[in-house]
Amino acid sequence: TDVKSFPDRKNIGVDRFTFSFTIKDSPDFYINVAAWGSSGYINELLNSFSIGDCVTIENPLVAIKDPEKGDRFCPMTPSLYRLLVTEAHSQVCLCADMDTIDRLLTLIHLPVKDSRDFYSLGDIVANGQKLDGTVINVLAAVRSIGVPKQFTTSDGRRGQRLEVKLFDDSVSSFPLICWDREAIQLVQTAIPKETVLFIADVKISFDSFRNGMTATVNSKTIITVNPDTREASLLFSYAKEVSESGALDQDEDVAVFASVVDFITDVYTVSQLKQKAQESPEAFFGIMYSFISKLDLDSSVSKVIRTRCSRCKFQVTEDMQVCTNQLCPGREQTLSVTTGFDLLVDFTDHTVAENTLGCTLRTGIRGSVLACSLADPGEVKQHMSALL
Repeated sequence: TDVKSFPDRKNIGVDRFTFSFTIKDSPDFYINVAAWGSSGYINELLNSFSIGDCVTIENPLVAIKDPEKGDRFCPMTPSLYRLLVTEAHSQVCLCADMDTIDRLLTLIHLPVKDSRDFYSLGDIVANGQKLDGTVINVLAAVRSIGVPKQFTTSDGRRGQRLEVKLFDDSVSSFPLICWDREAIQLVQTAIPKETVLFIADVKISFDSFRNGMTATVNSKTIITVNPDTREASLLFSYAKEVSESGALDQDEDVAVFASVVDFITDVYTVSQLKQKAQESPEAFFGIMYSFISKLDLDSSVSKVIRTRCSRCKFQVTEDMQVCTNQLCPGREQTLSVTTGFDLLVDFTDHTVAENTLGCTLRTGIRGSVLACSLADPGEVKQHMSALL
């Protein structure tokens, strides 16, 4: 957890500092550890190891759990005890024995809860506000990772916030909120669309602003990255399949728009939109009252159906052996491609007939605009080629 401070009852005007962590040395047993001491000691100790490190704890105080408080502010453990690390008597250091490290590191991929005891994202959405305020287990894949946002509270305390988008075979996008520094650092190591998370004891809440459910990591939550379980393996295979097919990217624009559509109030003319787009590269949303003045359905196959690298979405041709994008993560690998529709459309409004806004409607959006179902790009290409 992050460092917290409390007034020292014995020394008035002096604060005591603390943070807690959880250790595990076998598949079924783990225990909570609380460290107490001065600001310098606690912050130095906090920065000396991270989640996934193997540590040696010398001279901890073994204490029985408080029957009233129990595991209220830390992960629930099967042990009746907890460990206390103090500045005066205890020491925590990184383990140096490689055999021990190799043995213990396999445990990092075993969830602390039954691997079958979890809610799918579809279950959460279906139950809706019935789950508001509950703590449950979730198995999901990482779709995208946002940018950490720093903030300062009214009493001067600094904090951070990170939002991660999850998905599984039932829901394409679901928000996970992280506030704790260690949790943020852990999920930032995840590779989107290639990482599965088992999130034990995550809090589910109804977000009135989004008008939907969210999951929040708190001090009781334990995240297992790429769990070594059958359920996680099946989800990983699904995530890899939909990622390579480009299905997640096809509805990306629609998902972004749907998340903010109810809050859009700014109205633009075509000329105002073009001017705003030239002034700033930042994405923005607005309402435009216009009509379609050009719908290029008769374009050549190469203009309507585009081939893109499945890894970086850079436009390529089918005869290429590798992706030509210098920044593509799979540039040295055999090219894997996806196909989709790019439909060129012009919009015109009441201001100036010659002032049109050229747009490209990509796969996912075009069905909403044209009220049509999506054909298979490969079949369309073969059919159109046969007609030429």
